[in-house]
Amino acid sequence: MAKSRFTRLDAFTKTVEDARIRTTSGGIVTIVSLIVVFFLSWGEWRDYRRIEVHPELIVDKGRGERMEIHLNISFPRVPCELLTLDVMDVSGEQQHGVQHGVKKTRLRPQSEGGGPIDSKTLSLHAADETATHLDPSYCGPCYGANPPSNAAKPGCCQTCDEVRNAYAEASWAFGKGEGVEQCEREHYAEKLDEQRHEGCRIEGGLRVNKVIGNFHLAPGRSFSNGNMHVHDLKNYWDTPVQGGHSFTHTIHHLRFGPQLPDDVGKKLGNKNLPWTNHHLNPLDNTHQETDDPNYNYMYFVKIVPTSYLPLGWEKRFSGFREDHGAEIGAFGKGGDGSIETHQYSVTSHKRSLAGGDDSAEGHQERLHSKGGIPGVFFSYDISPMKVINREERAKTFIGFVAGLCAIVGGTLTVAAAVDRAMFEGGIRLKKLRSKDL
Repeated sequence: MAKSRFTRLDAFTKTVEDARIRTTSGGIVTIVSLIVVFFLSWGEWRDYRRIEVHPELIVDKGRGERMEIHLNISFPRVPCELLTLDVMDVSGEQQHGVQHGVKKTRLRPQSEGGGPIDSKTLSLHAADETATHLDPSYCGPCYGANPPSNAAKPGCCQTCDEVRNAYAEASWAFGKGEGVEQCEREHYAEKLDEQRHEGCRIEGGLRVNKVIGNFHLAPGRSFSNGNMHVHDLKNYWDTPVQGGHSFTHTIHHLRFGPQLPDDVGKKLGNKNLPWTNHHLNPLDNTHQETDDPNYNYMYFVKIVPTSYLPLGWEKRFSGFREDHGAEIGAFGKGGDGSIETHQYSVTSHKRSLAGGDDSAEGHQERLHSKGGIPGVFFSYDISPMKVINREERAKTFIGFVAGLCAIVGGTLTVAAAVDRAMFEGGIRLKKLRSKDL
């Protein structure tokens, strides 16, 4: 009784072997259908193995974070001795004459090809500044200024650089150090004159608070005078160089955070189009030219925090940690393969510090204010939104199995219909021929 009930529910009726007819056309259709099933199944497998990057936009909830700025900029008409890198932000933190994590490379004059001369840290006379050859009881004068806080011997100015620091902290101009014993001993003025025609390339990394701020490269030692940020421009203006110095520059590279590996960049898309998710640095290989020594360049940068989360990162995730004592370049790369970096957009502005209008460019109505500091300034702002690029499978395993079933079932159904049409067509042709006979 139970067997008869299940028999009535059988949707797959069978035919006996003697009632089956095998044809040549049916064999051809079978071979073709198997090839189609194999081809489509291979495509389904590749689609299942494919990894897609899905971008998401969220509110950045990070607090108290820091970020790294990596730069490589050349100044063919400003010597390294005159070039100073400063950083400041809205939190009140200031870094004057940044030295840690960056280096300067002296460049030959443009008339000699502009190639590198040597490379070292920002302190030009590090070997001389140690002053190890001096008498242990020697205490150099600071010429009216208070000894600098970082003096090697408290209460004294042992080197030319320490005298310069003392003058900077007192907000005094320094010049070439005429009459300063330490500078004459180290031949500071002669070394400065030797570099007048040289250029400079500055490269390295900075670590800053993740708040609104700016960093700039300008001539002369910098110091704060009340609420004013001031540079000692005396040596910049008093120069025997024909045509004077200028801030013609080339930005070889500028990024905020670690660079994405090449394989990650390919996943995001290698087409440099405005509507793609390609991660790029828009200021790379930017060149600006001027003959005016009294000229100012400003770049206004909008920074967007960006995360890249590889496939399976959540299984290895151990929390976000920042080691503020780590070396420059260590930020942003997690042990789970994730990368915390930043994208940015930029607009630029340039003007002569003499003021006036842009009549030379056909814009007489555009007026520029007078005054300022010559140099290259980068002002950056942090977006409150964060982009997350998350790696995911194009489809789940269940979706892959469902796709295989659809391929096999659909192909066999179509093949059966084609075989049936060919079989019945052949029978009708035979009938027509028999009637003709």
